[in-house]
Amino acid sequence: MKLDLILRIATKLLLPFILLFGLYVQFHGDYGPGGGFQAGVIAAAMVILYAITFGLEAAKRAVPPAVVEPMIPLGVLLFAGVGVVTMLLGDNYLAYNALDPHNPAHGQHLGILLVELGVLITVAGTMIALFYAFAGRGR
Repeated sequence: MKLDLILRIATKLLLPFILLFGLYVQFHGDYGPGGGFQAGVIAAAMVILYAITFGLEAAKRAVPPAVVEPMIPLGVLLFAGVGVVTMLLGDNYLAYNALDPHNPAHGQHLGILLVELGVLITVAGTMIALFYAFAGRGR
């Protein structure tokens, strides 16, 4: 791996753009194709590309398993928590308009943003954890 200078430089140059594209897909999901699942896969692909280029141990130092493993239930809790909050506010589960009764359209946008963020966190954490598990098995 130490002789792959061009690959390492290209990867370092691409990583911020991959992250930016993942964030674009996340926040554009309200208005067009995209959303939390696709953005989570893009974010995980960024970490996997880093691991393939620089090694699994370098990736685990950059994104430790102690951070990745809690991401999976944290995203689910965020997703489900939005639904519980809407129920506590007196509406149906995941009825986003309850999040802002004075401006239901704002509540809709806020609710879908939080739910999609929960999906992104769960998908990225799951994909990275699976990669770490399989890549760490050795030969």
